[in-house]
Amino acid sequence: MSNDQYYGGQQYDPYADPHANGPQNPADVTQTWEGQTWDTSYQPAVSYEQIQAAQAARAAQPPVAQEAYQQQPYEQQSPSYGAPAAYYTEPVAEPAPVSAPVPVAEPGPAYSSPTTSGNARITDAQRARAEGRSPIIDPGMQPAALTAVLGLLLAGGASLGSYGLLVPLVLLQGLTAAGWFRLNGMWPARQGIALAFLGGLVADAALLATGREHAAAAILGTLGVWVLLCLVLQLRSHADPDERMYGLMATIASAALTVVATGHLGADPDAVTVGGIAVAAAVLARALPLPGPVSLIVALLAAAGAGIAAGGLTDLGTSGALLGLGAGVCALVGLRVAAYDYPSRFVHMTAGIALPLTAAAPAVYLLGRALA
Repeated sequence: MSNDQYYGGQQYDPYADPHANGPQNPADVTQTWEGQTWDTSYQPAVSYEQIQAAQAARAAQPPVAQEAYQQQPYEQQSPSYGAPAAYYTEPVAEPAPVSAPVPVAEPGPAYSSPTTSGNARITDAQRARAEGRSPIIDPGMQPAALTAVLGLLLAGGASLGSYGLLVPLVLLQGLTAAGWFRLNGMWPARQGIALAFLGGLVADAALLATGREHAAAAILGTLGVWVLLCLVLQLRSHADPDERMYGLMATIASAALTVVATGHLGADPDAVTVGGIAVAAAVLARALPLPGPVSLIVALLAAAGAGIAAGGLTDLGTSGALLGLGAGVCALVGLRVAAYDYPSRFVHMTAGIALPLTAAAPAVYLLGRALA
């Protein structure tokens, strides 16, 4: 290819005078980048007059704007090659807009209110322990109402016989097994819950097979076998020693509570009726918005009063007050346990419902046999 063809048919003379055709006006000179750049889009021409106008506009800016321009990052001060021509014609640094002052939040409490929605907000419990506060949240009225309903079902089922009592009792044992593991922070714990619940069912079956007169032997025998079974299963675990011990204690306690709930099935039917009604009255009174000591006294009086009323409907008579009071004391203990350590809503709807009735089972069984 010849030089004429390479340069578009025009003869190229490397020694020719570039000003042979006369002087050129600098304003007519344009700077155009025709080579390959990082930006492959079209690169417009920038004239000499546009550059001078941009520099004059920058010099005419007030000192505040120039200072703001100097404080900008280098990438914003120096435009890259190939920037549009409008970038040079516009002022490079506009005065920085003054933003509205950020409102300062008013000082609030040092800690947020605890939650019972089931969300794992352990920071509140940790803060409560660090500050020496009691991490107690009572279940409230809704779990108390469900406890009252379950207590009335136990009372009504007892009047129908052992198999009529068995249906609400199995529900009580299931809530006890599930709620205890969640109350101890162990979730999911399907094997432990199933093991504890199975222990309650075995105790129920053993008591129905042997009769109420052998209720103590059926309950204690099942409890001993289940403690041994829990030990064997934990020895086969490959967890750390601390976790293994913690799981062992939680499983044994859950199984023991579930088996102890079988005491309702082995107690006198009249005692179960009085005890169920007394527990219902105690937890409802405890859920009322009253001061702590006043609420405790009112709950115990409500349990004793309900025991007297229910005893009048059965053969216990006025002795139902003592049974109702004993069942109420045990129910409040169980309710207190279910309120410990910032429990979640799941704990309140399981252990908060079941533990008052489960804890009252020994009192119902023992006082019922003593007063019958």
